[in-house]
Amino acid sequence: MKYSEEKKALLSTILCLVFMIVGFILEKSGTAFYPISFIFAIIFGGYKQTKEGIVDTLEHKHLNVDLLMALAAIGACIIGNWFEGAMLTFIFCLSGALEEYTTTKSKKEIASLMNLQPETAYLLNDLGKTTEVAVTQLKIGDHLLVPKGASIPIDGILSKGTSTIDEAAITGESVPVEKQRNDELFGGTINLGEAITMTVSKNSEDTLFAKIIRLVNEAQNTPSQTASFIEKLENRYVKIVLIAIPLMILIPYLFLGWSWNESFYRGMVLLVVASPCALVASATPATLAAISSGARNGVLFKGGVYLENLASLKAIAFDKTGTLTRGIPVVTDAVFLKNKQEGLDILLAMERQSTHPLAQALITRFDHDNTEVYGQIDVKNIIGFGMETTIDSTVWRIGKSEFDDQTRINEEIQQEIEQLQIEGKTVICLFKNQEIIAYFGLLDVPKPEAKKVISYFKQLGIHTTMITGDHDKTAAAVATELEIDEIHANCLPEDKTIIIKKQKERYGINAMVGDGINDAPALANAAIGVAMGQGTDIAMDVADMVLMKNDLEKLQMSHLLSKKLKRIVTQNIVFSSGVIVLLILSNFFQMINLPLGVIGHEGSTILVILNGLRMLKTIPNERHVSKKYHTQKTKFV
Repeated sequence: MKYSEEKKALLSTILCLVFMIVGFILEKSGTAFYPISFIFAIIFGGYKQTKEGIVDTLEHKHLNVDLLMALAAIGACIIGNWFEGAMLTFIFCLSGALEEYTTTKSKKEIASLMNLQPETAYLLNDLGKTTEVAVTQLKIGDHLLVPKGASIPIDGILSKGTSTIDEAAITGESVPVEKQRNDELFGGTINLGEAITMTVSKNSEDTLFAKIIRLVNEAQNTPSQTASFIEKLENRYVKIVLIAIPLMILIPYLFLGWSWNESFYRGMVLLVVASPCALVASATPATLAAISSGARNGVLFKGGVYLENLASLKAIAFDKTGTLTRGIPVVTDAVFLKNKQEGLDILLAMERQSTHPLAQALITRFDHDNTEVYGQIDVKNIIGFGMETTIDSTVWRIGKSEFDDQTRINEEIQQEIEQLQIEGKTVICLFKNQEIIAYFGLLDVPKPEAKKVISYFKQLGIHTTMITGDHDKTAAAVATELEIDEIHANCLPEDKTIIIKKQKERYGINAMVGDGINDAPALANAAIGVAMGQGTDIAMDVADMVLMKNDLEKLQMSHLLSKKLKRIVTQNIVFSSGVIVLLILSNFFQMINLPLGVIGHEGSTILVILNGLRMLKTIPNERHVSKKYHTQKTKFV
């Protein structure tokens, strides 16, 4: 039977405990060979850590705490403290098992993701028959059958049928999504509805699901700055302890009148209590847990360093379209001057002949008011202005207000139209012959959560910026509504990059949030690049963290997660350092013995690991932030 590392650690701990108890009983009963039982306890409990310590030292020339623990246990046995040596090994083994459990629990999200990844698919041939094949054999353009309740095997397009898809593994959202023909499907998600047919659009190694697994794996193997610093410190610290031990033994023996046994005993206690086990465990388990918590909630970090840096954020810049806004225009104003129902029927009949986003916005807004008097009509496109049709000798036009020189718009209506344009809205007019009978204002409106998220960052004193390629008026309309500190409009990709570089120099830790190809250079140059998961592949590739669903509230949650991680790591470092200092002083003044030193040292390690496990708890988005900062007036640059 093959055991996992977690089970092996647990088994070693149990065997160590059993032999330690047996040795204690034999010692109390006066049996002469009781040390044998303690030796078995030390071997079973300390073999793995000692082996890893020796291998790490030989391969990487890097001393670690595992060697200190092994030396302490051997030293305790040399002076006849068999039980103390075994107890040290047991508690050290227990803390190792707990750390293994923490790591396993922290990585359970990636394990569960990998379990969701299908290995086979039902390939459809030209006759409609299915063959079960490996997912790795699928090619772009293949047609697949996905039965009810089955996992979608690979990324593709829904080609036949409609269904409800559970996308929680991708987006972190528990509410299933309705999918219709030509909608995008993601491998690893679950078909909750009836059987559907799909067309493969990506190779198995390029699917969004495969990218998520790679990203989480890479992140969990990339240490944070604090963890890297502690790792470097460990090597030097262990060398200092190994130098201090002989001094602790010799100086009291030669100059303070201590006996050799007492001096050697205190040296062994120092070897135990001075080991930085708790300090070493201060950052990594907590960071792993935080990365897993983020993955579970649809946020992917490409390394612990980015998650850690997010807590120190000083400035954040957002792309507009698709990031702060929905990415599609909606009708915000509709004014009918006369013949409303006739105008609506003509408007919808004409717009159904167009695939333009503005046309789709008008259809979405008024489709339920359509009486369907007009069916298929002939429409002529007037390039640069709009569309035109003739019905019963009446010429109808839909498009810009300056459609042609013949159209008539009185001064009052013209002022109202200009006011909508000042507000950044696109104005579409409906004309009957040369007379305007309706006009509409359309705008790519902010997402519902955008204002709350911007407000959250502003209240923390974090400078907010919007960078967009859109024109000044539209940018100003969105930025004013969201109360953003600074706006940059009419920006090309290189302009965005220059702005981000300047903010990085000024603020230090800055972030850029975007979703398009044009955002990629800016994302790469920010201290933290944040990509929207439903954006382009290149944006996701160059970013440091990815919001799998285009939900800005996940960004707020990520910042809260980072701040909590910083608090926990700081707590762990202060607590573990304090315990080490206290135990060293207590040992020097002969106030503790080896068992108490072991309990204090290893107990602090266990508490630090358990404290780090708190990062697995979901962070709520709603969090009170005191109004320390007054709202600033938007600055247009």
